[in-house]
Amino acid sequence: VQLQASGGGLVQAGGSLRLSCAASGRTFSLYNMAWFRQAPGKEREFVAAITWSGGFTYYVDSVKGRFTISRDNAKNTVYLQMNSLKPEDAALYYCAAGRTVERSIARMYDYWGQGTQVTVSS
Repeated sequence: VQLQASGGGLVQAGGSLRLSCAASGRTFSLYNMAWFRQAPGKEREFVAAITWSGGFTYYVDSVKGRFTISRDNAKNTVYLQMNSLKPEDAALYYCAAGRTVERSIARMYDYWGQGTQVTVSS
């Protein structure tokens, strides 16, 4: 599976962005998908995950109520809708695919996209 993340950019605090992660390969629908982020000088942080069917979603506490992860298996794409963005949300955002149930642990994912930069101005 190859992943291509897009949709990042510069937005003012309180604004919104929608990230997309397009996957190649016919097995996309078999994978749980996740978004992680990494700010300069910090470790990669789990943001959100969605199960292979889209039936369950999980979020880090700091984004609950503001971010929504979704997927369209017909389009081999996973999305991260980010609303009410804060300066502390600024980071390089990565999408990841894996069969793991350890959804918040980065090393448990098998495939990674290249990252898309999100910048939030205050």
